[in-house]
Amino acid sequence: MAQQHLEPTGPLTGPVGTVTGDALAGYLRSQATEFLRALRQHRESGGAAAGAEDPADAARALRRSVRRISASLHTFRPLLDADWSESLRPELAWLSGTLGMEHAYESRLERLLLALHRLSGAVFPAQGVGPTPRPAQGVAPTTRPTPGADPGADPGPAPDRGNLTVGAAKAGALLDRQLTLARTRAHSTALQALGSSRFHAVADTIALLASEVPLVKTAAGTDLHPLATAAQERLEDAVTALPLVTAGHPYNAEALIHGLSPDPSPHPQDAPWHQVRLLLRLHRYAREVLSPAVDVRLLTAGQCLDRHRDASEAAAAAASAARTPRIAPATAYALGVLHADQRHEVEAARFAFQQCWLKEAVST
Repeated sequence: MAQQHLEPTGPLTGPVGTVTGDALAGYLRSQATEFLRALRQHRESGGAAAGAEDPADAARALRRSVRRISASLHTFRPLLDADWSESLRPELAWLSGTLGMEHAYESRLERLLLALHRLSGAVFPAQGVGPTPRPAQGVAPTTRPTPGADPGADPGPAPDRGNLTVGAAKAGALLDRQLTLARTRAHSTALQALGSSRFHAVADTIALLASEVPLVKTAAGTDLHPLATAAQERLEDAVTALPLVTAGHPYNAEALIHGLSPDPSPHPQDAPWHQVRLLLRLHRYAREVLSPAVDVRLLTAGQCLDRHRDASEAAAAAASAARTPRIAPATAYALGVLHADQRHEVEAARFAFQQCWLKEAVST
């Protein structure tokens, strides 16, 4: 495929009237206000048993505002006081990462347990054109139905299914122990962070930002479009470097080779995709500064890359659990199947992103 034709959106042509640094200041003030509102909600609901989900919602709101402030400091840094911006950005990155870990472990465990449940035969994904029959209560299915096959035909034995079913429960228990422990530690770390002097210093800086944005003197008359366009171009260059032709295939067997190797480092194929995800977020937030209109296409592409990140990290967690010493062969087998399943989810997310990107290119 012609990589040079893959462009996510049209160029950032300005609306009637130039968007200047004043718009950036207004955007940063609004995000700082959102941060303070979420912080107040978090403090009010943190110890309330009746609002168990409120602290999590408040933490997500904190992270949303922190990400947008940090992205704006990165994209539009020539218009901001350099010392102030460069000192605040790493603190925002620390805060966002710290607040996000608990939710990441929780969603990763949920994803892996649901996948184990599905792979072991307790739940069938839809197949063919009609609904797939569910197994009778207390009866474990032996195989998945094949689309187009005679429903009355004998599906034949499935020896791997039995092994997977036996090992799935122990694999799930192992993952539950490991990821719940990690989540508990992340929760404690987040609580400690929110009570630290480091956090209070960041919060004080953002509180000042809600009333005064340290712009350079020339910012008020500077058009924001060139800086936002530069963010878009960085994204397009990164996407052009992606192996989108490989992503066009349903499975990438090379991606499975690394998975259960003794090397615990991140999968080498994933890093460029993670980088595109970050650049896409920077591009999307830059567009928010220029206009409050939501770009549905960018949201869809971002969701594909979020799925890619989630599946990649879930596969790594399954591989890490499979390296646990002295686990039963059936458990290791179930974790291996789970790892392969999540790597296939990675490929599916890449393919979905490719389709979304090509659709955007055709429509622009």
